[in-house]
Amino acid sequence: MASLLQGRLPSSQEVLLMQKGMMMRKVRTKNWKRLRYFKLQEDGMTVWHARQVGGRAKATFSISDVETVRKGHESELLRSLEEEFNLEQGFTIVFHGRRPNLDLVANSVEEAQIWIKGLQLLVDFVTNMDQKERLDQWLSDWFQRGDKNQDGRMSFHEVQRLLLLMNVEMEEEHAFQLFQAADTSQSDTLEGEEFIEFYKALTKRIEVQELFGNFSADGQKLTLLEFVDFLQEEQKEGEHASDLALALIDRYEPSESGKLRHVLSMDGFLSYLYSKDGDIFNPSCLPVYQDMTQPLNHYYINTSHNTYLVGDQLCGRSSVEGYIRALKRGCRCVEVDVWDGPNGEPVVYHGHTLTSRILFKEVVATLKKYAFQTSDYPVILSLENHCTWEQQGIIAQHLTEILGEQLLSTTLDGHLPTQLPSPEELRKKILVKGKKLQTLEEDLEEEEETESEVEGEEEPELESQFESEIQELSPRSKDKNEKVVMCPLLCSSICCQILVQAPLPKPGFPLFFKQKSKAILCPSLSALVVYTKTVSFYNFTHSREHYRFYELSSFSETKAKNLIKETVAMNVQTAGLEMDICDGLFRQNGGCGYVLKPDFLRDSQSSFQPERPISPFKACTLLIQVISGQQLPKVDSTKEAAIVDPLVRVEIFGVRPDTARLETSYVENNGFNPYWGQTLCFQLLVPELAMLRFLVLDYNWRSRNDFIGQYTLPWTCMQQGYRHIHLLSKDGTSLHPASLFVHICMQEGLREEVES
Repeated sequence: MASLLQGRLPSSQEVLLMQKGMMMRKVRTKNWKRLRYFKLQEDGMTVWHARQVGGRAKATFSISDVETVRKGHESELLRSLEEEFNLEQGFTIVFHGRRPNLDLVANSVEEAQIWIKGLQLLVDFVTNMDQKERLDQWLSDWFQRGDKNQDGRMSFHEVQRLLLLMNVEMEEEHAFQLFQAADTSQSDTLEGEEFIEFYKALTKRIEVQELFGNFSADGQKLTLLEFVDFLQEEQKEGEHASDLALALIDRYEPSESGKLRHVLSMDGFLSYLYSKDGDIFNPSCLPVYQDMTQPLNHYYINTSHNTYLVGDQLCGRSSVEGYIRALKRGCRCVEVDVWDGPNGEPVVYHGHTLTSRILFKEVVATLKKYAFQTSDYPVILSLENHCTWEQQGIIAQHLTEILGEQLLSTTLDGHLPTQLPSPEELRKKILVKGKKLQTLEEDLEEEEETESEVEGEEEPELESQFESEIQELSPRSKDKNEKVVMCPLLCSSICCQILVQAPLPKPGFPLFFKQKSKAILCPSLSALVVYTKTVSFYNFTHSREHYRFYELSSFSETKAKNLIKETVAMNVQTAGLEMDICDGLFRQNGGCGYVLKPDFLRDSQSSFQPERPISPFKACTLLIQVISGQQLPKVDSTKEAAIVDPLVRVEIFGVRPDTARLETSYVENNGFNPYWGQTLCFQLLVPELAMLRFLVLDYNWRSRNDFIGQYTLPWTCMQQGYRHIHLLSKDGTSLHPASLFVHICMQEGLREEVES
């Protein structure tokens, strides 16, 4: 079958040559380099490879899996092989999520350019595809998988196999009836449009048809008034429903006559429900919509821990790729563990482990290039300094020379501030977080005395003054517990106790410092710490009484457990619950890495206590009807005959009384269009701090249920009414078109109050 996108695909010489195929070297390590034959398939959307031309080929990747294509000199691995290959012959395919990069070396610079240009052209096309084009691509991918002999048509036997691959268990007789109805050419095979008709028969949404019929007088269309009624009664769109209805009809009604008559067909209604406007996540929360002129400590800040690692915490690889991925995910605070390196060059790695090492100056260069590609708002470089005096000077030199004007090395106006600056004021600035020899006030006084003075005569005095402080901290460094960085909203008891009871700055990013060395801090490095000075933590009362607004504290895991009972390590390279919640929180506000805290967490006079939340916080009852699922993926794609038994678990993370989870029963042997129709009820005392996680699991009575997909979002960004939830994989990438169909209803007051 020709691609359903045929005629819409980018037409270029590069794409045509990619479809003819080329031999290239696949590079995994310095020692593992193998020749492979790579070929773009006729659908223009999938790349296969084989050991040789004409050899047995297998799928390598889909264009929709690719985030971008980088040239050879941007690859750490290919740069290490510069003596073997011309870097211009190499390129790197970067995938979405945590899938490892694919490094390739072509036989010539010209051939490399063909693949670099061709792939980027196709990636740009996929990025800009509309909803119908994305579905067409998904169908093309399935047809390629189901068409086992690759003859461009599908027999009934191949269709039966495809149904298993698609998580559909269906009686053979019924499947054959659908097959025959779609086979209009009576060729005993399905091609192109026939396959599309077969898919439509499989995916009839009875529950959506019933909903449509509840508001449509004739069952064929929704008039403008009927659609307005639906938007007001069910979707809670309010007074602007009339204008919205007109806009949605124009946007999603497929027929031009329907648009002219201001009516919505069943197909248009389904398109709306499946679109971003029908999504559970409020589209008005997607761009930067919050006030970005508040002091820095009034925001939650997307923070990464052990950013340099791309694998195991003990034996994994340190790489600048960790920083690239974190920054492109929206992280605004990244961590650098710096140690003395050979030849006078500081290195970055996880100290006292077997992790590999990278040069500090390469990390800084990466930071300069990628810091503001995703967000213009400031990046905080959390510096864990384990270096001697001499190499600290090199650190300061690299930061100053490489970052240039991006580096914030003094207060914004040269005067002593009374509060932290805002993200807006700090746009495109990189702040160094770390230890400091003296206060900001003392720094500014010295600058006023003389701009040219570099602390020359005062160094012995400073050395004496701060050696005692470092020695005092040394016993704490013996704590072998792993340091952690806490996601502020993973558990609201964490965020509230730290951020409300902390001193006035209430930093939204509890970060952790572990001092191992007794080396004295180098003045040139100390001077680069301006608004983010780390200080020791003793207790909240001490912090409130003694610390300044630009000073922030860190905790060891043991101390954090004693303070708040729970901790979470935010390693961006590690998928799971914690990253789901972190990603869900920071998906809003343009993904800029800053989310404004609720007003009661920004008010220093607030009486809010997370363990005993009281008025003026508005309690609410949340009713979630889990209706159905669509095209859920297999847990194990290698097991063709295994079909999932899905259930849905809804988890609430918030203040302790609000934290809860409920789940539906499981549907046996149906991952394609399971139906639940079950309502789950939650009661929330502080909904402003609640995160909701929708988790789809494959029921397994013998062991723990297996993960299928998830989606996490803040309560404040959730839309009411009939909504689709577009599921994500473990590493946060789209599982399109896998989704849940739900109905959301929020009622003021707790259930007992609502019922009375």
